[in-house]
Amino acid sequence: MHSIPPNTQNSSDVLVLVAHGTRSARGVEMVAALAEAVSARVGTTRVAFVDVLGPSPSEVLRDIPGRAILVPAFLASGYHVHTDVRREVEVSGHRGVTVTPALGPDPALASVLMRRLRDAGWRSGDAIVLAAAGSSDSRALRDVERAALMLAEQADTRVDIGYIATGTPKVADVVAAARVRGARRVFIASYLLAHGLFHERLGAAGADGVTEPLGVDPGVVDLVVNRYSAARRGVVVI
Repeated sequence: MHSIPPNTQNSSDVLVLVAHGTRSARGVEMVAALAEAVSARVGTTRVAFVDVLGPSPSEVLRDIPGRAILVPAFLASGYHVHTDVRREVEVSGHRGVTVTPALGPDPALASVLMRRLRDAGWRSGDAIVLAAAGSSDSRALRDVERAALMLAEQADTRVDIGYIATGTPKVADVVAAARVRGARRVFIASYLLAHGLFHERLGAAGADGVTEPLGVDPGVVDLVVNRYSAARRGVVVI
């Protein structure tokens, strides 16, 4: 990826927020709301998707005459971040793009997950299952493991991982295993950015509570802004 030298950066750097894409209208609205909240802080913010719906990152980048900072709105860095995003930048032909690290894992997201858990009724002593979409990419799985460790540190308790789509163990199996170990109450921390089919599946996993997706939490907004600001200072290169 290309890094923008600090002395060439200016207030016209356009932030491109790249998400996975979903057929859920509620999920699309949440991504749009996140972009709107970010734009209130940094100026023009565009949205692109790597799957399911458009516009694609390359289409958005072709529409930007000046410099762009692309922030992958992914909670783990797997194929979409390492391959799709890079390919989209190359296909666009845009020569003034910086790609930041993905949003997760990050302690800021662990803090958001803790707030979501408390909102869902979690109390100290209750079991926690971090529910991630899953991936066939080992890099993404390692990122989810790091996210679980960050959450465990903040919750001061064990955090097990369950996968919704790709990978094992599945969320429902991890919830059941926690009960076998003696957990009286089990809560699922949804490690998803927005609503959609994956989040809907969590309601049938047998937990006592399921958190809302990370969504447009102020902590998520801050994290996107911080990724953008670091890139503008020229300190981020991947």
